Amino acid sequence: MKRILLSLAMLMAVAAAMADSYRTDRDIRYTVKTDSYAQERLCLDVHHPTDQTDCPVVVWFHGGGLEAGQKEIPRELQEQGYVVVGVNYRLLPKVTVDVLLDDAAEAVAWVFRNIESYGGSTKKVFVSGHSAGGYISMMLCLNKAYLAAYQVDANQVAAYIPFSGQAITHYNVRKMQGIDALRPTIDEFSPLYWVRNDCPPFVLICGDREHELYGRYEENAYLYRMMKLVGHQETYLYELDGFGHGPMAAPAFHILKNHIRKMLGQPQVF
Repeated sequence: MKRILLSLAMLMAVAAAMADSYRTDRDIRYTVKTDSYAQERLCLDVHHPTDQTDCPVVVWFHGGGLEAGQKEIPRELQEQGYVVVGVNYRLLPKVTVDVLLDDAAEAVAWVFRNIESYGGSTKKVFVSGHSAGGYISMMLCLNKAYLAAYQVDANQVAAYIPFSGQAITHYNVRKMQGIDALRPTIDEFSPLYWVRNDCPPFVLICGDREHELYGRYEENAYLYRMMKLVGHQETYLYELDGFGHGPMAAPAFHILKNHIRKMLGQPQVF
């Protein structure tokens, strides 16, 4: 009898492990562009459950000031019931920012075309990223032209959740324009330029205003206010006291997960 019970316990343990199994498919090319730099950079990784369907999808754009960094699957999102897509894009100054943003839009379009094959739901796609990745997610949200170029409506995304994204024109874009990092400008490469009242939920998360990079909290606070003024009711703003620009990412994942739970009708965790 003890052997039978032990065997049953082992079978249940194996079944549970299989039910929770995940894999990461790496270096999937998402582009139709053929130049050598595109072929080098434009790929993504997909971390996904092996036996689930209809999962929420988080598209994650890495940071690095738009001029450095590599695709990543954040540890805080792994094995959480999500499909996570870590995206590479071409970098400044080898390309201009409009080209970089077009790469990002092409990656999101790839997700809508392909993610069901990895267990994800196209009705539950969330776009996020930290720092430069946050800026990218803001621009894809507010300037619908980037995704429209790939036959995707930016409003098909369930929510945009940027971590410490720059709301004015990105400082490294300004550097390429011959403008100092501390001289703020707002032009067509600024999320603030594109505020609109008809976008999906927009969740702005920043570190402590006294420790953030280049006034990043205040930029987000202004973007939050302008979104409210144009009539967008589902813009949210969070300040993570005591956390600077890099360290704010770890606690920000809790806010991201709670907004996903809220949108899926699940209890939030506080």
